[in-house]
Amino acid sequence: MEGISGKSAIIFGASGFIGSYLMDELLRDPDYGQITVVVRKSLNVSHPKLKILIGNYQTLPDLKDQMVADEIYIALGTTKQNTPDQAEYYQVDHDYPVLATKIAKENGAKSVLIVTAVGSKTGSNVFYIRTKGETERDIIALNLEHTYIFRPSMLMGNRKESRSLEKFLINVFSLLNPLFVGPMQKYRGIEGKDVAKAMIQAAKRASEKVKIYEWKEMNPLL
Repeated sequence: MEGISGKSAIIFGASGFIGSYLMDELLRDPDYGQITVVVRKSLNVSHPKLKILIGNYQTLPDLKDQMVADEIYIALGTTKQNTPDQAEYYQVDHDYPVLATKIAKENGAKSVLIVTAVGSKTGSNVFYIRTKGETERDIIALNLEHTYIFRPSMLMGNRKESRSLEKFLINVFSLLNPLFVGPMQKYRGIEGKDVAKAMIQAAKRASEKVKIYEWKEMNPLL
């Protein structure tokens, strides 16, 4: 990109748990010259490398000319509690990531790195798992040079929002993690910041066209 030294990246979901770590890590990384984030409302963050675009699924096409980068990081997601309507949920978890990737590719993006979930499967009877699987399928179909999918299980670490059940489950997973061995390793809990670090390291080592990262694949990148 003209006038920018180093790689450029776009982050979707920068105000969220993993996305905020992605933004912080990439802003500190000397290999990157510009970080663009697309968020629904302005962030209280200022940095010489940071470009903030205000938008959502409906307004994304209006931002197309500004969505130019080498890599696209997607850490979008919602919860059943926050988005009980399945159509709205599908738009956030599937339609938005697919549209964002399509636009970024048209503008020259070579790599997409997206967070989904362990067990993602298109044919699942579970709406959440099926949605994640369909998102993976449709982003792979966009045929970027590199498509890397990250499937964490329980996300550990402190969130901004209070989720009492999640805090309980994190404590449980902290005890159970050592018991997940062999094929069960993919169910180990992982820190949100570690998922972000693994995504960035995977982008730097990009070679394979499509790769799935579960706990076993993410852990060596930390």
